[in-house]
Amino acid sequence: MASIRDIAKRAGVSIATVSRALNNDPVVTPRTREKVLAVVNGEGYVAPMGRRVTTNVGYAHVGRQANIYDSALLNGVYDSALVAGVLRGLDESRLNVVMLNVNRDKATSETYTQFFVRMGVRGVLLRTTAQSRHICQTIADEGFPAVVISERFDSPGVSFIDCDSRADSVRAVEYLIGLGHRRIAFAMNAVPDCDHLDRFEGYKQALEKAGLAVDEDLVFRQRASLSGGATIIEMLMRRAEPPTAIYFGDQVLAVGGVNKAHRLGVRIPEDLSVVGVDDSEMRFSVHPTMTAVCQDAVQLGLEAALGLSRLLKGTVKGCFRKTLPSYFEVNESTGPPPTRTAGTVVAGTDRAAGDDLHAEAAAPVRGQATSEGSGNGQEPVE
Repeated sequence: MASIRDIAKRAGVSIATVSRALNNDPVVTPRTREKVLAVVNGEGYVAPMGRRVTTNVGYAHVGRQANIYDSALLNGVYDSALVAGVLRGLDESRLNVVMLNVNRDKATSETYTQFFVRMGVRGVLLRTTAQSRHICQTIADEGFPAVVISERFDSPGVSFIDCDSRADSVRAVEYLIGLGHRRIAFAMNAVPDCDHLDRFEGYKQALEKAGLAVDEDLVFRQRASLSGGATIIEMLMRRAEPPTAIYFGDQVLAVGGVNKAHRLGVRIPEDLSVVGVDDSEMRFSVHPTMTAVCQDAVQLGLEAALGLSRLLKGTVKGCFRKTLPSYFEVNESTGPPPTRTAGTVVAGTDRAAGDDLHAEAAAPVRGQATSEGSGNGQEPVE
């Protein structure tokens, strides 16, 4: 592995200039800095930590404005499962992970390479949204070892791993249509990413294949939270003609929606069929067990970590790119449409368990966590 002396020799500058370039010292001209950083990335230079070369890699969400302790990043089911897989994969490679806050800590005047070297990491695993994909592209263009998780790129140079759930989303909606449903709603995270857009495209494709129009009034975008899912069910059940089925393209929205349906006395699947997404085993934590498009987030994190370690070892040349399969699993939350719709439910008429007509369906969701307010300016309804 190249030393700082090797970098200086290949760049044709002094060791002090290399150090200044890596630390974004303004005395170094932009041209010299670019030349040094090109050699740094080309040689895979890693700044030593004390007397040892670092074994740290970074994990960063470049699309989130909140800090890394935001509950949606570290406590969200999906990202928690990803991190569990990442830790397992890095352990196999004898590497450690450092959580990075790019939005907070990166100086606007420094490159991403400078930032990562300054933070003492030799590679980075990236999470992003549609709005911040350009950051992943910039990091790849700089040549710093990085793997993007749950996003895909057509442009060359970007390493990524994702799970394509579009085909199984088509299969899920076609299954609902085959049961007789014609008014099928769709719900997704208000912050778009590759996964949610895939599922939305699958939803639209299935409707179009069946000759059914896509009704934008039945498409909901809410923050991926329990209260966001509850808000969607509340809005649906206010309709004079509620849909008979809904595909939740996010697992947390699905759990919040099922829980709210029980509280409103909406029977699943007698009044409303529900298809969700499951990245772990959340489908078993609700009643009835949820029909779902499933993917393994732990495996996704594991493969991402192993891919990054191969890039660092040089056993993978160029890009690392891999797509994992999803699968569609039918459970008890789906059935034929009701002979008549459930009718309009007025806000604030939540029924307690054991109360009134649908007491048997009012079972609470097992393992429900607390949640924050919903997105899109909607007030939480729980």
